[in-house]
Amino acid sequence: MLGRRQKKRWASLELTTNEKYNDSIQAYAAGLAEAAVSQQTDYCQKLKNYIETNLAWMEQQIETGEGSEYWYQVRLALLQLKGLEDGYNGRVAFPTGTFSISPFGFLLFQLGGDLEDLESAFNKSGNLGSGSCSAFIKLLPGNRDLLVSHDTWNNYQSMLRILKKYNNQWMIVDYKLFIPGETTIQEGVFTVLEQIPGMVIADDKTKLLYEESYWASYNVPGLPQLVQKYGDWFTYEKNPRAQIFRRNHTLVRDLDSMIQLMRFNNFPKDPLSRCQGCDPPQNGENAISARSDLNPANGTYPFGALRQRPHGGTDMKVTSFEMAKLYSFVATSGPTWDDLPAFQWSSSPYHNLLHMGHPDLWRFSPIQVHWG
Repeated sequence: MLGRRQKKRWASLELTTNEKYNDSIQAYAAGLAEAAVSQQTDYCQKLKNYIETNLAWMEQQIETGEGSEYWYQVRLALLQLKGLEDGYNGRVAFPTGTFSISPFGFLLFQLGGDLEDLESAFNKSGNLGSGSCSAFIKLLPGNRDLLVSHDTWNNYQSMLRILKKYNNQWMIVDYKLFIPGETTIQEGVFTVLEQIPGMVIADDKTKLLYEESYWASYNVPGLPQLVQKYGDWFTYEKNPRAQIFRRNHTLVRDLDSMIQLMRFNNFPKDPLSRCQGCDPPQNGENAISARSDLNPANGTYPFGALRQRPHGGTDMKVTSFEMAKLYSFVATSGPTWDDLPAFQWSSSPYHNLLHMGHPDLWRFSPIQVHWG
């Protein structure tokens, strides 16, 4: 017999086995029963169905899209993913025709950005307003160089990374055939295209770069209902990251100052890191490189993204127009520690989370990668 109740924000589980069966069967059945009521079955099944349906549609487009450069390229990307999956599982099956990828295998690894939207679409409870990534493009004074940078925002368990260079000889598709606008930077004309996951539109930021000398992206929707309920945090122009970028971008004069901007988080002292309705008012999420692990566990927060959690800016990458010619960039691994204590698993509230292969103390300086 199985029962489940909610008591003062605690979940309650009552499980009784039937003595008519032997001990082994009772023990195993008890585990099955608990899993059945405690897992997020509805969401997982909806997600599985969605991925299977979407993948089947993609494979259909590949089969019927002969001569299509786009679907040819998609097929090659899926084949590489299939090779990863087969290699991990210790099997080799070179493609001879149609192929399939396990929906919850390596394909799921690629869906990090999409999962945030899918969780909302499938009504999965989570961290409302959870931030994702900071990106920044800066045209230096006198148009002497163009700097491009990106911070990943993610769970700290994902911090183990690999720097990769792919030299795949099959990448021969001319992307100008299906991406609107020019993607080259030449003769002082800068064209920047932004594409949002799930959309096939592009937004030309050339004019904005010339007028404002910078462009920032921080994945914050302007959702009228949430703005009305929680205020400016859910607007694109007035949320904390937008205001910090607007205030600090003039400090960027070279590569080092760009790195400082992208690693910036001084939430205990920064007035722009204040959180309306939070106690304490200063919040580690409200920065260019978040440190939500430093928010107090016993604080009061209006929505989930602002609470204490193992989440923040987990890296920084930056390159320039001149460095890009040499396939060179600068990268830093781990949460920012410029103005804050470095993250350490053993002394954090999350030392019991699985973090196999991670260093204990994440205090690493930037490295320059040369792949010329």
